[in-house]
Amino acid sequence: MGFQNQTSVAEFLLLGLTQDPELERYLFGLFLVIYLITLAGNLLIVLAIVSDVRLHTPMYFFLANLSFTDVCFVSNTVPKMLVNLFTQKKAIPYTGCLIQLYFLVSLVALDNLLLAVMAYDRFVAICRPLHYTTIMSPRLCILLLVPCWVLSILYGLTHTILMATLTFCGHREISHIFCEMYVLLQLACSDTRVNQAVLIVTGCLLFIIPLSLMIYSYVRIVKAILKIPSAAGKYKAFSTCASHLTVVSLFYGTLSMVYLQPLKTYSVKDSVATVMYAVVTPMLNPFIYSLRNQDMKGVLRNLLRGKTVP
Repeated sequence: MGFQNQTSVAEFLLLGLTQDPELERYLFGLFLVIYLITLAGNLLIVLAIVSDVRLHTPMYFFLANLSFTDVCFVSNTVPKMLVNLFTQKKAIPYTGCLIQLYFLVSLVALDNLLLAVMAYDRFVAICRPLHYTTIMSPRLCILLLVPCWVLSILYGLTHTILMATLTFCGHREISHIFCEMYVLLQLACSDTRVNQAVLIVTGCLLFIIPLSLMIYSYVRIVKAILKIPSAAGKYKAFSTCASHLTVVSLFYGTLSMVYLQPLKTYSVKDSVATVMYAVVTPMLNPFIYSLRNQDMKGVLRNLLRGKTVP
């Protein structure tokens, strides 16, 4: 196929993780189970927080938003992947690919910003416990949440619009499970230096700065915990932020495996790491937050038994 501009690209081919039909059947079952567990776990978290007044606190308010984001995140990519595995049809329309890219980029940024806000909430709870209810007022929670959504939407729009300006040549096969930023940049025939420059600048603003704030918050939290005289007090204080710290480590650990490398070195093997942050991490988050949290486990048990606290 000769040179074509982006308006004539009808579709891309999502080749996925393998071309073996037998293995694809196993992958279909595996990803279907993961998707259903992710939906059930995160929706249960949201329902538990909404239905029980004991969980109407800033920490759980942000957790409900994080769980809702994870539901949207996996629903943006996994259903299309399941259809491809089941029907053996790999095509995705050019417009559909850009839409998938937009939601992927936006929701990853939103996840990141929500984790930063939750780190600030834990900082106030441990380092300013007497003023926690005054500082983390409902008004402040909304003022923290709205910029997260606005910045994420703008971040996604910026990269999607820039991607739409690129031209693509004959090779349109994507060795991936969804339309991912690095893969599309590698397929482009036109100059991608502007895209890469904007990706670096916006990435520093929306990922490095929040990560730095999280690290600063946890340094202060550790210092505050070490000042607690009793071992029981230290354990109780640490347990209030252990779940969040685990999720942050999992999120940034898998994300860095994919994006902390030059574009030219990105290859098929990195699609496995992408599956970790795009599919596995959203599934694990509800377990991490519920298994280490007695309040959440109690509310979930009551919810499953049909009991709620209005």
